[in-house]
Amino acid sequence: MTETREIRLKRLGMRSMRRGIKEMDIILSRFAEAELPGMDAAGLDRYEALLDENDQDLYQWVSGQMDAPEAHTDLVARIRHLINA
Repeated sequence: MTETREIRLKRLGMRSMRRGIKEMDIILSRFAEAELPGMDAAGLDRYEALLDENDQDLYQWVSGQMDAPEAHTDLVARIRHLINA
């Protein structure tokens, strides 16, 4: 069974706010609320792959302490832009 877009957005939203590190819960839930509804299926695939990453790594990438891997560079830049706006 395939999930509908609506269910996928809800699932990704929940994964964004239940991370393990409170800072990432806040950052990713804000991003998910603002950006996921406008993403196409490929963008949602990239975001889902980002959510599979370790929270400590994600926090270092988003905070600029470390460079994100090339596969996540554009998405991490979008997240940074949102939290710095």
